[in-house]
Amino acid sequence: MTFRPLQGKGFSRFRSKFRMSAPSTPSAPRPDGANPPPAGTPSTARTTLTGVKAPHGARVMELGWADGSSSRLPHRILRGYCPCAGCQGHSGAIRFHDAGDPELRDIGQVGNYALELGWGDGHATGIYTFPFLRRLGDLYGVHGDRLPEALPELP
Repeated sequence: MTFRPLQGKGFSRFRSKFRMSAPSTPSAPRPDGANPPPAGTPSTARTTLTGVKAPHGARVMELGWADGSSSRLPHRILRGYCPCAGCQGHSGAIRFHDAGDPELRDIGQVGNYALELGWGDGHATGIYTFPFLRRLGDLYGVHGDRLPEALPELP
């Protein structure tokens, strides 16, 4: 499976601001001016995103990781576990909120540590850090579509 940034012919109908750049160390100056990952964010091959596939009309986002593994996350799972304060409040717990079958409309890269996803319902404030996406992908790999029933609140 080859992962590429969301550019080119295959994504011409998909609005995207995503641009993958090579990860840099937090202490190194960043030529693109991006902010370094927040303190405590692991910067390992396991949580370094190398590519994203989210073609227009698809209902699943595929993520490639620097350790060679990949994750498949349905849009329902991504939107349902949106980590933003508007969806989750300020308690710190991430709970599943069923949003039906949401359409992913926009993907933006946040520095070199997260993705910002824009949804068909107008919601676009969730910042999905790479470690969070990896953890969600691992949990989905174990529980599949039953993840919200198995874990209504993420550990």
